[in-house]
Amino acid sequence: MRNYKKLPICTIAIAAANVLIFLGLSFMGMTEDSAFMMEHGAMYVPYLMNGERYYTLITSMFLHFGFSHLMNNMVMLLVIGYSLEPEIGKIRFLLIYLGSGLMGNLVSAWFDVNQGSYAVSAGASGAIFGIVGALLYVAIRNHGRVGEISTRGLVLMAGLSLYYGFTAQGVDNAAHIGGLVSGFLLAVLTYWKRKPKHYKKCFKGQGL
Repeated sequence: MRNYKKLPICTIAIAAANVLIFLGLSFMGMTEDSAFMMEHGAMYVPYLMNGERYYTLITSMFLHFGFSHLMNNMVMLLVIGYSLEPEIGKIRFLLIYLGSGLMGNLVSAWFDVNQGSYAVSAGASGAIFGIVGALLYVAIRNHGRVGEISTRGLVLMAGLSLYYGFTAQGVDNAAHIGGLVSGFLLAVLTYWKRKPKHYKKCFKGQGL
C-alpha cells in the first residue's frame, strides 16, 4: 500500500494553484502584458514605497509572464519539492517556500530602490530558489545527498540557474539570490536531522 504521507502534497498543491491562476488570467487578458499583470497582483515597487499594495509581495509569487515562464518554474518546483517536502515535512516546506518568496521580493524591491529602476515583477522563482537553498542545507546535513540529488548536483543546478539569470534579460536576479540565501537560512533554523530509530535503544539502561 502506498504511503501517502510521503507524497509532496504541498508541492503539488502550489504547482496546481499557479497553473490554475495562470489559466484564469489567460482567459481574462494577456499574461505577458505588464499593466494587466500589475492590475492582478504583480509587484511594482513605487506602489510599495507609497504604502500601497503590500499584498503584492505575496500575490506576485503566484503569477507568471507567459507559458514558458510558468512551465520553467513549475518543473523546477516539482523536481525540488519532490525531494525536499518528504524530508522536512509539509509545515516546514510551506514556511520555507513562502518565507523565501517573500524575502526574495523584499530583496528585489530594495535592489530596485537602490538602482532607481523599476519594473513590474512576478513569478515563483524567488520561492523556488528558496527551496533549492533549503535542499542544499539538508543535503549537507545528510552527508551530501537527499534522495537522488547530491550536494554537488544542487550547487551545479543553482549555479547554472544564477548564471542564466545574469546573462539573460528580464530576469530578477535579486529575487533569486534573496530567495536562495533565505531558504538556506530558514532551513538552518527549522531543520534538524532525524535521529535513527535505534538511538534510544543504544543508550537504554546506561547510567553515569
